[in-house]
Amino acid sequence: MNTWTINRVVPLSTFVILIIIPQFVLAAEPYTVTVEHGVAVTMRDGTVLRADIYRPMAPGRFPVLLTRTPYDKHSDGDVDFGHKGAARGYVVINQDVRGRYTSDGEWYPFLHESDDGYDTVEWAAALPYSDGRVGMYGGSYVGATQMLAAIAHPPHLAGICPVVTASNYHDGWTYQGGAFEQWFNESWTSGLAQDTLNRFVRSHTNALNGIAKLPLTQYPLFELPQASSDTDLLHSLAPYFLDWVAHPGYDEYWKRWSIEDHYADISVPSLTVAAWYDIFLGGSLRNYVGVRLHSKNEAARRGQHLMVTIGGHAGSSRKVGDVDFGPAPPFDEDETTLSWYDYLFKNVANDFAHPKPVRLFVMGTNQWREEEDWPLARARNTRYFLRSDGQANSARGDGALVSATPRSDKPDQYIYDPANPAPTVGGPLCCDSGHLGPGPRDQRAVERRSDVLVYSTPPLEQDLEVTGPVQLELFAKSSAVDTDFTAKLVDVGPDGFAQNLTEGIVRARYRNSQEKTELMNPGQIYKFTVDLWATANVFRKGHTLRLEVSSSNFPRFDKNLNTGDNAAVGGKSVPAMNTIYHDAEHPSALILPILPTT
Repeated sequence: MNTWTINRVVPLSTFVILIIIPQFVLAAEPYTVTVEHGVAVTMRDGTVLRADIYRPMAPGRFPVLLTRTPYDKHSDGDVDFGHKGAARGYVVINQDVRGRYTSDGEWYPFLHESDDGYDTVEWAAALPYSDGRVGMYGGSYVGATQMLAAIAHPPHLAGICPVVTASNYHDGWTYQGGAFEQWFNESWTSGLAQDTLNRFVRSHTNALNGIAKLPLTQYPLFELPQASSDTDLLHSLAPYFLDWVAHPGYDEYWKRWSIEDHYADISVPSLTVAAWYDIFLGGSLRNYVGVRLHSKNEAARRGQHLMVTIGGHAGSSRKVGDVDFGPAPPFDEDETTLSWYDYLFKNVANDFAHPKPVRLFVMGTNQWREEEDWPLARARNTRYFLRSDGQANSARGDGALVSATPRSDKPDQYIYDPANPAPTVGGPLCCDSGHLGPGPRDQRAVERRSDVLVYSTPPLEQDLEVTGPVQLELFAKSSAVDTDFTAKLVDVGPDGFAQNLTEGIVRARYRNSQEKTELMNPGQIYKFTVDLWATANVFRKGHTLRLEVSSSNFPRFDKNLNTGDNAAVGGKSVPAMNTIYHDAEHPSALILPILPTT
C-alpha cells in the first residue's frame, strides 16, 4: 500500500467498495459511494497514521469531513457516518490516531493531537477530490482531537463540531475542583489499555503468558501490583495514567495542551454540543463562551453555535437514568453534524440559519428552546441561603433554603470518614454504566445518611425555572488539614423522587488555586466556592428545590484522606469533623440563575 505525505498525492492501490445509500432528504439523488481502506498518511516526524476514505464516485471536488479517533475507525458508528456523509456529497475520512488500532506510533492522550491534526487536515485538503475545505466532527476524545487541531490553526480547517468534550484536560477531565475523577479515569483508561495490550501481545508474543493475566476490568487501576516482575509491563500499558496521578495540580504538564488558554488561537466556526448529565458539560459550555468571546477573528466569534441536549455520555435516548424526558429530546448526532456542515459548506438554509445560535433542552417542561446566547442575559442570579438550627443532617433534618439573610443560625456538623464515604448515585459518569448507572437517579438513599446535609425549600407555589451556571458559596471549617466539600442540586417531586440535576466538588487544599496547594488550619473558618457547572430545569409547582452538602461522592471522585496526602499513592486516612456555617457573618448560599416569569 502506498504512503501519502503532506502536499503529495500518489495513486492508491487500495480495495474499492461500491455501495448505494438510500435517498436522503437534502439530496435529490444520493451519490454512489466508494471506500478506500488503510490509506497511509505520514506525519511530520515520520510516523504513519492510517485512514479510511469514503467519497462520492462522481467528478468534481467535495468538502472533507474528518474524524480522528482512538476507538477504531472501523466501528459501526464511524462506518455508518462515512457512508451517510459520502452519499450526501462529502469526502469523509476516518483516521485512527497515533498508536491506536492500525496507526503506528505510541499512544499518549492529547500529546500529539495538535501536530497530527494539523498535518492530517492539510493532507486532506490537498486530495485531488477535495475542494480544500476540511471540517472535523465527533465527540468525547474525538472532540478533543478537534479542539487541539483548531488551536494549531491549520490553514484549511474550515469548521469543527465538537460533541460533549472538555476545555481543560486537568480540570473537567482528569480532575474536578482538585479531586481526582476516579471512576472516569479508571474505566476509560482500562478500556483504552485493551488495544495497547493487544498491540503489545502482537509485537511481543513471548510476553503473552505474563500479560494475559492483567485484570483490565478491575478497579482501581492504580492499585494494581506496583512491585512485581510485571511492573514494567503494567506501566507500559498506561504510562499517562501514572503521570496524571503524579500531577494533581495544574502545572506545566497540563498547561501545554489546555484549550481554554488558547481560545484566541481558534479561528473557525464551531457547533459545540453539550449535554445535561454529561461528564464534560462544564468544559463544553466554557468552550462555547470562550471561543465566542476570545476567538482569533470576528467571523469565528460570530460563527459559534451551541446545542445543549440531554444525556451525552450518560445516555442518548428519551429515557436517561431513571427519568423519561418525553418524545422531544432524542439527539441524532449524525444528522446534526451533516446539517451543520450543509449550513456551513453548502449554504443550506436549515435550522442553523436561525438568528438565535443557542438551542437548549429545558428539563421539567421537556422542550427545546432557542436562545440569543449562553448564559442567558435575562437570568437573575438569586441567593438561596442555607438555614437550620444545627440539625440539617439527612432529609429528616431541619435544613432549609431561604431568601432572607441568616442571622444567628447554629452551624451544622457531620463526620466525614474516608472509610465510609457517601456513595455516587447517578450523575455525570462514564464509561462503565454496567457497574454504575449514570444520569438522573433517586437520591433518597443518599439523603438518609447523617454525613449528608440537606437543605430544601417548601413545596413551590408556582413553576420556577433555573437555567444557567450554578454555584455554592460555603463557609466551613474542619478538624483536618484537608477535606472535600461536595454539593448537589436536586429536584424533589411530590411523590418524593429526588432527581439530581447537577453537582460539584472542591478539594480544600485547592480552594484558592489549582496550581498551588494550601492546607487548612484545623478549626479555622474558610470560604469555599463549589462550581456545580450548570442546568436548565423548571421546578414545577408542588416540587421542592433541594441542596445536598457532604464531603464525598465515591467512586466518581477519589476519597480525600483528610491528611493532605494523595490518595492515589496510598497512605492512612483520618475521619474529619466538618462544620458548615450559615449566619450573618458567614452567609453560605446556593446561587441560582432564575428566569423571570412571563
